[in-house]
Amino acid sequence: MITLTKEDGPADLDGVTHLSLGVSWDPTAGSTGGVLGKIRRKTGTDLDLIAVAMQGGDPVRLAGLDSLDPMGNGSLVHSGDNQTGRGDGDDETVTVEFGRIPPNITSIVFIAAAYKKGSSFQKARNISFKVYDATGGSSQQVADIWPSLLTQDNGCAVAKAMRVGGAWKLEVINTTGKIKQGDELALMRFAVSK
Repeated sequence: MITLTKEDGPADLDGVTHLSLGVSWDPTAGSTGGVLGKIRRKTGTDLDLIAVAMQGGDPVRLAGLDSLDPMGNGSLVHSGDNQTGRGDGDDETVTVEFGRIPPNITSIVFIAAAYKKGSSFQKARNISFKVYDATGGSSQQVADIWPSLLTQDNGCAVAKAMRVGGAWKLEVINTTGKIKQGDELALMRFAVSK
């Protein structure tokens, strides 16, 4: 297993037909204790993993939130919205089947966002991103991505899968920024800028 960083540059995905990227986090009360802290821990923290399919510089499909199969053919599938961060393993996952991605899609940008109002990176801890080679029907973790989330921002462009000729590459972006909460167009604009 490797840890992917921005400095590594794009990684070849030769032989990888199915790729999954998962995010996991644990809820925290942040800096508050007492009753308010207990309520926050009980209700959890809602982070979202979003995959934006790009045609050149134009976003054309979004996997995540309430769109689980935006291509309609199983080529880009979101596992569903976990609103608390509770449970073991990945809280949200996006799986890409490269052979079924339409030829007009040139890249897929993976974004983690505190998208809903009242959610934030500061209300979550132990945030991690894992990359899996899901070729052959079983998922094997091949990399960790450790983005910097020590920020007041509420969005992180984690990685981008890019079509290069007939092959795909995965590049770590690890760039944070502000996304207007609750605004799907703002999510897409954030993807375009990466």
